[in-house]
Amino acid sequence: MSLVEDLKNYQPCNEQEAADVKEMIYRLESGEELFLRSNLAEHFTASAWVVNQQRSKVLMAYHRIYDSWAWLGGHADGDHDLLRVALKEVEEESGVSAKPVTEQIYSVEILTVDGHEKNGKYVPSHLHLNVTYLLEADDRLPVRPKEDENKAVAWFGLDEALKKSSEPWFVDRIYKKLNGKLKDYPAK
Repeated sequence: MSLVEDLKNYQPCNEQEAADVKEMIYRLESGEELFLRSNLAEHFTASAWVVNQQRSKVLMAYHRIYDSWAWLGGHADGDHDLLRVALKEVEEESGVSAKPVTEQIYSVEILTVDGHEKNGKYVPSHLHLNVTYLLEADDRLPVRPKEDENKAVAWFGLDEALKKSSEPWFVDRIYKKLNGKLKDYPAK
């Protein structure tokens, strides 16, 4: 299935998701290149809410650009399989090999990114058309940061993860939503 079909089949859980899904479908159907960062206004990213098997912990990284504990993920960089992107990013950013709890989209968000410096070059403000997947990993295995992107990687209890992030919008609008959806994916 294509991303546009996955988004059309996705059941939004709230008004934010409904609006963002509609906009993402519109953008995809416009024919605009959305899978490369060369689109300076907006492009697709994939994130992962990585939980342990008991669904009691979440894996987060302390991101250098945002100076905050946050979920894992990254740019599509031409790959239209956003689940593959999420899996790759988790392994690159944490050293953890995760697997999908479900291959279906877990959450959608259009995120604003302020202008910033990366690798000595200015990146203008833009939008991330973000698709999130629910992944599972063994919280007993070692983790390691990806030094050029994050300072640390750690597992936190679900409530503790909300307190660790210093980005109130992400906590209130996204991370609480992601934790709340876990009830639909109980531990095995």
